[in-house]
Amino acid sequence: MALVDIIKYEGDNSTFVWKHPCEDFNSLTQLVVHESQEAVFFMNGQALDLFGAGRYTLETQNIPKLGKLLNRTTGDNTPFHCEVYFINKTVQMAMKWGTDSKVRYIDPESGVPLELGASGSMNMQVADSRKLLIKLVGTMTGIAWDSERDGFTKSIQSSFRPVISTAVKTTLSSVIKSLGINILEVDEHLNEIALELHKKISSEFEEYGLSIPQFYLTTVVLPEDDPNFKRIRELYTISLQKRMIHADMDIRTTRAQAEAEVTAAARAVELERQQTQTEVAKRAAERKVIEAQAEAMAKKTSGLAEAEVMRAMGYNQKDVLQAEVQKAYAEGIGNMGGSGGAGGSAMSDIIGLGIGLKAAGAFGGQLGNMFGDMSSAAAPSSASETCPKCGASIPAGSKFCLECGEKVEKVPDNMITCPECGQTVIKGKFCPECGHKFVSACPNCGETIPSGTKFCPQCGTKL
Repeated sequence: MALVDIIKYEGDNSTFVWKHPCEDFNSLTQLVVHESQEAVFFMNGQALDLFGAGRYTLETQNIPKLGKLLNRTTGDNTPFHCEVYFINKTVQMAMKWGTDSKVRYIDPESGVPLELGASGSMNMQVADSRKLLIKLVGTMTGIAWDSERDGFTKSIQSSFRPVISTAVKTTLSSVIKSLGINILEVDEHLNEIALELHKKISSEFEEYGLSIPQFYLTTVVLPEDDPNFKRIRELYTISLQKRMIHADMDIRTTRAQAEAEVTAAARAVELERQQTQTEVAKRAAERKVIEAQAEAMAKKTSGLAEAEVMRAMGYNQKDVLQAEVQKAYAEGIGNMGGSGGAGGSAMSDIIGLGIGLKAAGAFGGQLGNMFGDMSSAAAPSSASETCPKCGASIPAGSKFCLECGEKVEKVPDNMITCPECGQTVIKGKFCPECGHKFVSACPNCGETIPSGTKFCPQCGTKL
């Protein structure tokens, strides 16, 4: 075999391990190692030296382990025999895997044996090139090399498929049981199963100097035609229906509770609103009562003030009345003396006194009471009065009404009985006791009329 001057690998990254076809080199041969590559010198089943990315001149002093194995001759171009392997350090993506036979699985719920299969993909990367080559090249057991290409390419996938299949078959059943996964729900837990398989399988590849960055489980093959599996599916369907019924009942119960809580909350809000309205109405009523009391108190105060004024005026009128009575009495006495002289009769004197009293007009009421018997004898009893209760006409001086039997009390002409407080007071516009207004106006002519009058004295309008 001819000697070469440069050793390198220019293949694609899909190649995992590549062996250089030449095994005889000069000591000054150039070794080129690209990025993401490593080169290993291998001789007599021993990994001599490991070279990372870079350019190297192969000399025995640069390969100490090689120099110890060679018997150097004279000259610098000493040839030597050695195997060179290039290792691809990039991650090999989407490497397919699958079980070559069924996995026996005992269903924990029914105790029925089933046969399962699994498949997926994984990513693989060389972690220790020296360890990988020692395991592969040192033994060459089960190693498949592609001799049809320029050099020899190791089929990693075909070489490690038995390792993956064995690791999956020994751990799949235990992983499913440890996770408590129902076999009919296994598709929903593929990521969980893959994670556990990844942990267990990774240790199997560490002794080969390989790592598995990612491990994927895409399918768990179920025995659809197995009668035992069909029975398990039927039982699962029944159980699922029961769970759905219970879930529906729980939903209805929860919904009813929620509706009850909403109704209770609405009632509480309505009750609070009613209580608020009641409280507002109560406060409004209290305010109106207070306002009415204040208004009544103001009116009472005003009435009392007016009553005090009228009472004072009444007292003054009383004094005037007494003065007028005394005047009329004096005039009457004078008339008695002047009409008949000394020889006049006593009757003429009395008549003269009565004329004087009539001249006093309304101010002679008190004196008229003094001479009531005498006036009654002189005047005919044809006058009549009105019952204050039923309005019937009754003879003057009657003590009881002939129609309704109401007791009639004689009230002097200058006096009036207040309809508000029932006190008999001197006539005026207001009651001096409670302040009640006596005088009103006729709705037809506007004439001022006394309280209790049934017809207007000016226009005759019925009141």
